[in-house]
Amino acid sequence: MNKYSGKIKSMDFKPQVLGEQVSQILIEAILEGALKQGDQLIEADLQKLFNVSRSPLREAFRELEKKGLVEIIPRRGAFVRTVTTKDIKENFPVRAALEGLAARQAYTRMTATDLKQINKAFSGMQLAVAKKQYAKYRNQHHVFHETFIKACGNNLLIELLETLRMHRLWYFLSFQYHKEDFKKSLAVHHKILKLFEGRNTDLNELENLVRTHIDEALDFFLDYIQSHKAIP
Repeated sequence: MNKYSGKIKSMDFKPQVLGEQVSQILIEAILEGALKQGDQLIEADLQKLFNVSRSPLREAFRELEKKGLVEIIPRRGAFVRTVTTKDIKENFPVRAALEGLAARQAYTRMTATDLKQINKAFSGMQLAVAKKQYAKYRNQHHVFHETFIKACGNNLLIELLETLRMHRLWYFLSFQYHKEDFKKSLAVHHKILKLFEGRNTDLNELENLVRTHIDEALDFFLDYIQSHKAIP
């Protein structure tokens, strides 16, 4: 029996982008928790599941290693990377600085479509909290941030944040916020939304608000880890 049956979706791949497609499916499996921290990625089973050769599979492993989701150990194989406290302490301050900068640059570049998308995401966050659908909250939260990051128009910044926020999402899925933290997060995002909508927004205020929001998330995670002894 294939180890991954029922855990990871299979699909028909386009030959020219095999590695990229396999990589995306494995990323989703890791972020959604189908593949746990420390799990070994069994090449033979994944080859059968995806009906691909070893080459695109190893290409996908290398891509996941670059993104910090997989660790390749010589003569042992590829393993889903275990998140450490050091990872989180390194990730959050960098992401806070870069995402604050992205918000600042996005303000003058945001289109009516971007603002509509952010409003829609925020409404989705509100509805999710009201219905206690916290997985949906996380999805809408991701869309909210992704929208203004892409609107900044800085391709290097977008690429760097894509990798950093992938780590962030992984952490977010690994640990549960308490309900009061969702409500606090909702209030902060309402302020961010209003600053994007304002005509004479203080860009320093916008940038600092985004940075502070992420810094506070770091404090939450560190407190959670310490109290639950969740990770090394």
